[in-house]
Amino acid sequence: MKPPAFQYFRPKTIAESLTLLNTVPDAKILAGGQSLVPLMNMRLARPQALIDINGVEELRDIREEGTYIKAGALVRHYQLEQSSIIREGAPLVSQAEKYIGHEAIRSRGTIGGSLCHADPAAELPLLAVLQDWEMIAQSSQGTRIIPARDFFLTYFLTALAPDELLTAIRIPRQREDGSIAEYSIRHGDFALASAAVLVNTALNGELNSIAVSVGGVSEVPWRDVSMEQQWIGQPAAKALWRDIAHQVAFALDPPEDVHASGEQRRHLAETLIVEALESAVTHNSSSIAGGQ
Repeated sequence: MKPPAFQYFRPKTIAESLTLLNTVPDAKILAGGQSLVPLMNMRLARPQALIDINGVEELRDIREEGTYIKAGALVRHYQLEQSSIIREGAPLVSQAEKYIGHEAIRSRGTIGGSLCHADPAAELPLLAVLQDWEMIAQSSQGTRIIPARDFFLTYFLTALAPDELLTAIRIPRQREDGSIAEYSIRHGDFALASAAVLVNTALNGELNSIAVSVGGVSEVPWRDVSMEQQWIGQPAAKALWRDIAHQVAFALDPPEDVHASGEQRRHLAETLIVEALESAVTHNSSSIAGGQ
Protein backbone atom coordinates (compact mmCIF):
# COMPACT_ATOMS: atom_id res chain seq x y z
CA MET A 1 0.00 0.00 0.00
CA LYS A 2 0.97 3.63 -0.41
CA PRO A 3 0.54 6.41 2.16
CA PRO A 4 -1.85 9.33 1.68
CA ALA A 5 -0.34 12.48 0.18
CA PHE A 6 1.77 14.61 2.53
CA GLN A 7 4.08 17.62 2.50
CA TYR A 8 7.78 16.92 2.88
CA PHE A 9 10.42 19.09 4.56
CA ARG A 10 14.12 18.36 5.08
CA PRO A 11 15.67 20.85 7.54
CA LYS A 12 19.43 21.14 8.03
CA THR A 13 19.51 22.43 11.63
CA ILE A 14 17.70 21.94 14.92
CA ALA A 15 16.50 25.55 14.77
CA GLU A 16 14.95 25.02 11.35
CA SER A 17 13.32 21.79 12.54
CA LEU A 18 11.75 23.57 15.50
CA THR A 19 10.45 26.36 13.29
CA LEU A 20 8.74 23.80 11.07
CA LEU A 21 7.24 22.02 14.10
CA ASN A 22 5.76 25.34 15.19
CA THR A 23 4.41 26.42 11.81
CA VAL A 24 3.44 23.29 9.82
CA PRO A 25 0.09 21.81 10.88
CA ASP A 26 -0.12 18.11 11.76
CA ALA A 27 3.56 17.43 11.07
CA LYS A 28 5.46 14.33 12.19
CA ILE A 29 9.21 13.93 12.67
CA LEU A 30 10.82 11.36 10.37
CA ALA A 31 14.07 9.83 11.65
CA GLY A 32 14.77 6.20 10.76
CA GLY A 33 11.22 5.62 9.56
CA GLN A 34 11.19 1.98 10.68
CA SER A 35 7.89 2.44 12.54
CA LEU A 36 6.31 5.54 11.03
CA VAL A 37 6.63 4.59 7.35
CA PRO A 38 4.93 1.16 7.71
CA LEU A 39 2.13 2.79 9.71
CA MET A 40 1.67 5.36 6.95
CA ASN A 41 1.74 2.70 4.24
CA MET A 42 -1.01 0.81 6.07
CA ARG A 43 -2.83 4.16 6.54
CA LEU A 44 -2.85 3.73 10.31
CA ALA A 45 -1.00 7.06 10.50
CA ARG A 46 -1.98 10.00 8.27
CA PRO A 47 0.23 13.02 9.01
CA GLN A 48 -0.27 16.01 6.76
CA ALA A 49 3.49 16.64 6.66
CA LEU A 50 6.81 14.94 7.38
CA ILE A 51 9.81 16.79 8.79
CA ASP A 52 12.78 14.62 7.79
CA ILE A 53 15.57 15.38 10.26
CA ASN A 54 18.17 13.12 8.64
CA GLY A 55 19.98 16.16 7.31
CA VAL A 56 20.56 17.58 10.81
CA GLU A 57 24.21 16.63 11.36
CA GLU A 58 24.30 17.88 14.97
CA LEU A 59 22.02 14.99 16.00
CA ARG A 60 24.43 12.21 14.96
CA ASP A 61 27.20 12.20 17.62
CA ILE A 62 28.05 9.78 20.41
CA ARG A 63 30.36 11.39 22.96
CA GLU A 64 31.44 11.15 26.56
CA GLU A 65 30.11 13.84 28.86
CA GLY A 66 31.26 13.44 32.48
CA THR A 67 29.39 10.58 34.13
CA TYR A 68 27.16 10.23 31.07
CA ILE A 69 27.39 9.15 27.47
CA LYS A 70 25.44 11.52 25.26
CA ALA A 71 23.91 10.10 22.09
CA GLY A 72 22.26 12.31 19.48
CA ALA A 73 18.71 11.36 18.59
CA LEU A 74 19.77 10.35 15.05
CA VAL A 75 22.36 7.79 16.18
CA ARG A 76 21.52 4.51 14.40
CA HIS A 77 21.12 1.18 16.11
CA TYR A 78 24.19 -0.23 14.37
CA GLN A 79 26.26 2.67 15.75
CA LEU A 80 25.14 1.85 19.29
CA GLU A 81 26.04 -1.77 18.68
CA GLN A 82 29.50 -1.02 17.28
CA SER A 83 30.57 2.12 19.16
CA SER A 84 33.60 1.63 21.42
CA ILE A 85 32.28 4.41 23.68
CA ILE A 86 29.00 2.54 24.17
CA ARG A 87 30.68 -0.86 24.43
CA GLU A 88 33.01 0.33 27.21
CA GLY A 89 30.73 2.77 29.03
CA ALA A 90 27.27 1.24 28.52
CA PRO A 91 27.84 -2.42 27.54
CA LEU A 92 24.24 -3.41 28.25
CA VAL A 93 23.16 -1.16 25.37
CA SER A 94 25.50 -2.99 22.99
CA GLN A 95 24.12 -6.30 24.25
CA ALA A 96 20.50 -5.21 23.79
CA GLU A 97 21.08 -3.96 20.24
CA LYS A 98 21.66 -7.53 19.04
CA TYR A 99 18.02 -8.31 19.83
CA ILE A 100 16.62 -5.43 17.78
CA GLY A 101 15.08 -6.44 14.46
CA HIS A 102 17.50 -7.37 11.69
CA GLU A 103 20.54 -5.68 10.17
CA ALA A 104 18.45 -3.70 7.69
CA ILE A 105 16.38 -2.27 10.53
CA ARG A 106 19.43 -1.52 12.68
CA SER A 107 21.08 0.27 9.77
CA ARG A 108 18.23 2.82 9.56
CA GLY A 109 16.43 2.86 12.90
CA THR A 110 17.54 5.44 15.46
CA ILE A 111 17.73 5.69 19.22
CA GLY A 112 15.47 8.75 19.20
CA GLY A 113 12.92 7.11 16.94
CA SER A 114 12.75 4.00 19.10
CA LEU A 115 12.25 6.00 22.30
CA CYS A 116 9.66 8.34 20.78
CA HIS A 117 7.71 5.41 19.30
CA ALA A 118 7.40 4.20 22.91
CA ASP A 119 6.58 0.57 22.27
CA PRO A 120 6.69 -1.04 25.75
CA ALA A 121 7.99 -4.27 24.21
CA ALA A 122 11.02 -2.57 22.64
CA GLU A 123 14.53 -2.95 24.05
CA LEU A 124 15.70 0.67 24.30
CA PRO A 125 12.69 1.92 26.33
CA LEU A 126 13.32 -1.04 28.66
CA LEU A 127 16.95 0.02 29.21
CA ALA A 128 15.99 3.69 29.48
CA VAL A 129 13.79 2.92 32.49
CA LEU A 130 16.29 0.47 33.98
CA GLN A 131 19.29 2.81 33.74
CA ASP A 132 17.51 6.13 34.34
CA TRP A 133 18.31 7.67 30.98
CA GLU A 134 17.59 11.37 30.49
CA MET A 135 15.87 12.70 27.37
CA ILE A 136 16.90 16.15 26.16
CA ALA A 137 13.99 17.87 24.45
CA GLN A 138 14.18 21.22 22.68
CA SER A 139 11.49 23.66 21.63
CA SER A 140 11.43 27.31 20.64
CA GLN A 141 10.96 28.08 24.35
CA GLY A 142 14.15 26.31 25.40
CA THR A 143 15.50 22.94 26.54
CA ARG A 144 14.25 20.56 29.19
CA ILE A 145 15.50 17.24 30.52
CA ILE A 146 12.91 14.49 30.96
CA PRO A 147 13.80 11.46 33.13
CA ALA A 148 12.93 8.14 31.51
CA ARG A 149 10.51 7.34 34.33
CA ASP A 150 8.45 10.38 33.27
CA PHE A 151 8.99 10.13 29.52
CA PHE A 152 6.84 7.08 28.73
CA LEU A 153 3.16 7.74 29.44
CA THR A 154 1.33 4.80 27.88
CA TYR A 155 1.36 2.73 24.70
CA PHE A 156 3.06 4.77 21.94
CA LEU A 157 2.75 8.04 23.86
CA THR A 158 5.50 10.11 25.46
CA ALA A 159 5.77 13.31 27.47
CA LEU A 160 7.11 15.25 24.47
CA ALA A 161 5.00 18.30 23.68
CA PRO A 162 3.84 18.77 20.05
CA ASP A 163 6.40 21.54 19.52
CA GLU A 164 9.32 19.63 21.11
CA LEU A 165 12.06 17.67 19.38
CA LEU A 166 14.05 14.95 21.13
CA THR A 167 17.61 15.99 20.35
CA ALA A 168 19.78 13.78 22.56
CA ILE A 169 19.80 11.09 25.21
CA ARG A 170 22.05 11.00 28.27
CA ILE A 171 22.97 7.45 29.30
CA PRO A 172 24.62 7.04 32.73
CA ARG A 173 27.92 5.20 32.66
CA GLN A 174 27.30 1.62 33.67
CA ARG A 175 28.99 0.81 36.99
CA GLU A 176 27.12 -2.44 37.63
CA ASP A 177 27.02 -5.81 35.93
CA GLY A 178 24.04 -6.11 33.66
CA SER A 179 22.20 -8.46 31.37
CA ILE A 180 19.08 -8.61 29.21
CA ALA A 181 16.95 -11.63 28.31
CA GLU A 182 13.88 -11.83 26.12
CA TYR A 183 11.58 -14.25 24.35
CA SER A 184 10.15 -13.68 20.90
CA ILE A 185 8.32 -16.04 18.54
CA ARG A 186 10.88 -15.41 15.78
CA HIS A 187 14.27 -13.75 15.81
CA GLY A 188 13.85 -10.07 15.13
CA ASP A 189 10.22 -9.92 16.33
CA PHE A 190 9.22 -7.77 19.27
CA ALA A 191 9.53 -9.76 22.47
CA LEU A 192 6.48 -11.28 24.15
CA ALA A 193 8.31 -10.44 27.36
CA SER A 194 11.78 -9.21 28.27
CA ALA A 195 13.80 -8.50 31.39
CA ALA A 196 16.88 -6.37 32.01
CA VAL A 197 18.87 -6.13 35.24
CA LEU A 198 21.76 -4.29 36.85
CA VAL A 199 23.51 -5.91 39.81
CA ASN A 200 26.36 -4.83 42.07
CA THR A 201 27.62 -7.34 44.61
CA ALA A 202 29.86 -6.63 47.60
CA LEU A 203 32.93 -8.73 48.40
CA ASN A 204 30.96 -10.47 51.17
CA GLY A 205 28.45 -11.69 48.59
CA GLU A 206 25.63 -9.32 49.54
CA LEU A 207 23.78 -7.06 47.14
CA ASN A 208 25.01 -3.46 47.06
CA SER A 209 22.47 -2.45 44.44
CA ILE A 210 20.00 -3.98 42.03
CA ALA A 211 17.63 -2.76 39.34
CA VAL A 212 15.06 -4.84 37.47
CA SER A 213 12.94 -3.74 34.51
CA VAL A 214 10.44 -5.82 32.54
CA GLY A 215 9.11 -5.16 29.02
CA GLY A 216 6.03 -6.33 27.16
CA VAL A 217 3.94 -6.72 30.32
CA SER A 218 2.37 -3.28 30.76
CA GLU A 219 1.70 -0.05 28.90
CA VAL A 220 5.20 1.22 29.75
CA PRO A 221 8.35 -0.68 30.74
CA TRP A 222 7.84 -1.88 34.33
CA ARG A 223 10.12 -1.06 37.25
CA ASP A 224 9.51 -0.66 41.00
CA VAL A 225 12.38 1.14 42.79
CA SER A 226 10.83 0.68 46.23
CA MET A 227 10.71 -3.08 45.71
CA GLU A 228 14.38 -3.07 44.70
CA GLN A 229 15.37 -1.43 47.99
CA GLN A 230 14.03 -4.43 49.92
CA TRP A 231 16.59 -6.74 48.29
CA ILE A 232 19.68 -4.69 49.19
CA GLY A 233 21.95 -6.45 51.69
CA GLN A 234 20.63 -9.93 50.98
CA PRO A 235 22.99 -12.74 49.88
CA ALA A 236 23.37 -12.78 46.08
CA ALA A 237 22.40 -16.37 45.35
CA LYS A 238 20.06 -18.37 43.13
CA ALA A 239 17.45 -18.57 45.88
CA LEU A 240 17.27 -14.76 45.97
CA TRP A 241 17.03 -14.54 42.17
CA ARG A 242 14.04 -16.90 42.21
CA ASP A 243 12.44 -14.93 45.03
CA ILE A 244 12.95 -11.62 43.21
CA ALA A 245 11.51 -13.02 40.00
CA HIS A 246 8.48 -14.41 41.83
CA GLN A 247 7.82 -11.11 43.64
CA VAL A 248 8.01 -9.16 40.38
CA ALA A 249 5.83 -11.64 38.50
CA PHE A 250 3.20 -11.43 41.27
CA ALA A 251 3.19 -7.62 40.93
CA LEU A 252 2.57 -7.71 37.17
CA ASP A 253 -0.78 -7.62 35.39
CA PRO A 254 0.22 -8.37 31.78
CA PRO A 255 -2.14 -7.82 28.86
CA GLU A 256 -3.59 -10.63 26.78
CA ASP A 257 -3.55 -10.65 22.97
CA VAL A 258 -3.41 -13.06 20.03
CA HIS A 259 0.24 -13.86 20.76
CA ALA A 260 0.08 -14.75 24.46
CA SER A 261 -2.18 -14.74 27.48
CA GLY A 262 -1.46 -12.58 30.48
CA GLU A 263 -0.50 -15.64 32.49
CA GLN A 264 1.97 -16.76 29.80
CA ARG A 265 3.62 -13.34 29.85
CA ARG A 266 3.82 -13.42 33.64
CA HIS A 267 5.51 -16.83 33.52
CA LEU A 268 7.91 -15.65 30.81
CA ALA A 269 8.80 -12.56 32.83
CA GLU A 270 9.58 -14.64 35.92
CA THR A 271 11.78 -17.02 33.92
CA LEU A 272 13.59 -14.21 32.09
CA ILE A 273 14.35 -12.28 35.28
CA VAL A 274 16.11 -15.32 36.75
CA GLU A 275 17.99 -15.83 33.47
CA ALA A 276 19.13 -12.20 33.35
CA LEU A 277 20.21 -12.13 37.00
CA GLU A 278 22.18 -15.35 36.70
CA SER A 279 23.83 -14.11 33.52
CA ALA A 280 24.81 -10.77 35.09
CA VAL A 281 26.35 -12.38 38.17
CA THR A 282 28.11 -15.08 36.12
CA HIS A 283 29.67 -12.32 34.01
CA ASN A 284 30.85 -10.61 37.21
CA SER A 285 32.40 -13.83 38.51
CA SER A 286 34.18 -14.42 35.19
CA SER A 287 35.56 -10.88 35.21
CA ILE A 288 36.95 -11.33 38.72
CA ALA A 289 38.49 -14.66 37.84
CA GLY A 290 40.05 -13.20 34.69
CA GLY A 291 41.50 -10.33 36.70
CA GLN A 292 43.32 -12.72 39.02
